[in-house]
Amino acid sequence: MTRRSRRSAAGRAVLTVATAFGVLSGATLAGAAPAGAAPGGAAPVGKRIAPGVTYRQFDIDAAAGTAHAHLLTVDLADPHVRVDLLHPGAVAARATVSRLADSAGALAGVNGDFFDISETQHPGVEVTGAAVGPAMAAGQALKAAVPKGQRFGPALPPGTDTMAVFGVGTDRRARLDRLSLDGSVGTPDGRLPLKGLNQYALPVDSVGAFTARWGTASRVRAVCGTDTQRSAPCSDDTYEVKVRGGRVVSVSDAPGSGTIPADTTVLVGREDGARQLRELSVGDPVDVTHTLVAATSKVPYTFAIGGFPVLRGGTPPAGLDDVTSAVRTVVGTKDDGRKLLLLALDGAADYRTGLTVAEEADAMRSLGASDAFNLDGGGSTEMVTRDTGDTAVTVRNHPSGGAERPVPNGIGVFPAG
Repeated sequence: MTRRSRRSAAGRAVLTVATAFGVLSGATLAGAAPAGAAPGGAAPVGKRIAPGVTYRQFDIDAAAGTAHAHLLTVDLADPHVRVDLLHPGAVAARATVSRLADSAGALAGVNGDFFDISETQHPGVEVTGAAVGPAMAAGQALKAAVPKGQRFGPALPPGTDTMAVFGVGTDRRARLDRLSLDGSVGTPDGRLPLKGLNQYALPVDSVGAFTARWGTASRVRAVCGTDTQRSAPCSDDTYEVKVRGGRVVSVSDAPGSGTIPADTTVLVGREDGARQLRELSVGDPVDVTHTLVAATSKVPYTFAIGGFPVLRGGTPPAGLDDVTSAVRTVVGTKDDGRKLLLLALDGAADYRTGLTVAEEADAMRSLGASDAFNLDGGGSTEMVTRDTGDTAVTVRNHPSGGAERPVPNGIGVFPAG
């Protein structure tokens, strides 16, 4: 079957989505890249890999050439399947999608949010690997969003910011939303606003909190750059306060690193935030509160991940990039959020031209998606699945870099019930 979605704007490509019957040879061992670069073998369209989960492949005729797509369809109404965040156990850590999926017992998964991948503009500063946007797993908030000017990835569509998320609620329906941080620090002199939670970049003049979920990475990166310029120098006006059991246990003029105990919160301040933290002394009582607040949904989220929307109610937002083609990963919903579409493009040489973001939106709409959300792409794009009886997942697409790239998170499909 062939589907066509014609663009009305001049110069935009006509997309043709055509089913294909080949299966790309894939690695069966976690952490390994697929062998070969061409389709081979045969598999039925819409192969069922578990109750409520099907996998298939197809070609997309795009402006820059043919792209090859791998698609997982997940029926969230099926009680035998669920979705959640894949992550390595710490915000500031990375692992390959295959390793994340195997360690969590996932049936399938794709890569997730954009992340802090390079610090060449801040010599000597550790790359944290932490994701850009908010993240929730198993109903718990892991982190909040970095300032818009501190993000990695392609330009955001107009009107979009780093707080945008794709998530699934306790009602088992998927939706697009925004998650903002609501938090404060109680001190003897009053309450201070909390502007960061386990994020690699804090707003200028703010105070942020780091918990055991952050991991062992250095917290220095949090005070580098500005709200509008990621490459700006690191601040030289910083302060760190460790709180344990509701009291200050230590202070420092510079952010530290290393394991944060479960009963400890580390507060990092820059500029005016540092000045406020300097008012605290060892032994002072301090309490820290924080939660992620949804902009629209009244239903609590079981999981949420950052990226940016490319379809809302079947319509792409204005300003989507229709020039730059790349290998991409995208998640979409249909049937009022009851079905999930996870799409990852193939990075083999024959298909590496990929899609523009606008073409990606058209492809998801042609598949019946009403909402769609762009995730990290390029060398991060990856899809894995585990067939019945297998003990490890198989990498279904060819990563464009030739091997799996470690990533901070992803979307996992799990057995349930």
